[in-house]
Amino acid sequence: MSRDNVLVTADWAEQHLEDPKIVFVEVDEDTAAYEFGHLPGAVRLDWRTELQDPVRRDFVSKEGFEELLSSKGIGRDDTVVLYGGNNNWFAAYAYWYFKLYGHPDVRLLDGGRKKWELEARPLIARVSPRPATSYQADEPDLSIRAFRDEVISAIGTANLVDVRSPDEFSGKILAPAHLPQEQSQRPGHIPGAINVPWSRAANEDGTFKSDEELRVLYENAGLDLGKETIAYCRIGERSSHTWFVLKELLGQSQVKNYDGSWTEYGALVGVPIALGSS
Repeated sequence: MSRDNVLVTADWAEQHLEDPKIVFVEVDEDTAAYEFGHLPGAVRLDWRTELQDPVRRDFVSKEGFEELLSSKGIGRDDTVVLYGGNNNWFAAYAYWYFKLYGHPDVRLLDGGRKKWELEARPLIARVSPRPATSYQADEPDLSIRAFRDEVISAIGTANLVDVRSPDEFSGKILAPAHLPQEQSQRPGHIPGAINVPWSRAANEDGTFKSDEELRVLYENAGLDLGKETIAYCRIGERSSHTWFVLKELLGQSQVKNYDGSWTEYGALVGVPIALGSS
């Protein structure tokens, strides 16, 4: 897939800020970041309260996604440009949701907030609500989502890419230090998985590395390009960034994101777990 179909540059974005058929959407780990400044006209999606089911562990339902996008003023024929902080970490997570529910034209702002701010481009605190729409989503595309039993069956047969930090992968820690309440029961990784931390796909300014650099990164780590691949992390947000790289940038057709990730797998009874750096 051409990068032009899934990424926009900061120059392009600034030139299209007032285009009524292009909707800029900010999605951040820090859900308050939007309030302190965002792209002019951008709307916010709160990944914790708006993209998750309020009771069970699952993402928002098709009906919930339709209600959400309708309330944000997003139409099915709009081009949605997602962006956020920290190399588009949670923007990529939201991108995966939009693809799951079949939005025809969704892209990431290459470099996200980081590059935008480095170049001193305009940010405003004022919120500009869009008129409500009647959004209609597709049924979820489960060809891009992996579930527990499929992951267990993939051990030894498919590419498993653990995109967490080396310390999480090896079992030294259960979760990042700032997330002590979001741990699994056991440390380690899925046997046979390779470790390619998600952020290695980004340049210093938050933009994605070139296709050639990305191929070398994953091939050197032992990824068999062209083979069925499942990416995972802790709750599926970091691995959605890697899913984007492998599927949307490198054009791998059989790539899934395991959003249950280690908080599910590491709490299962009787499944195989590996420790150490390999």
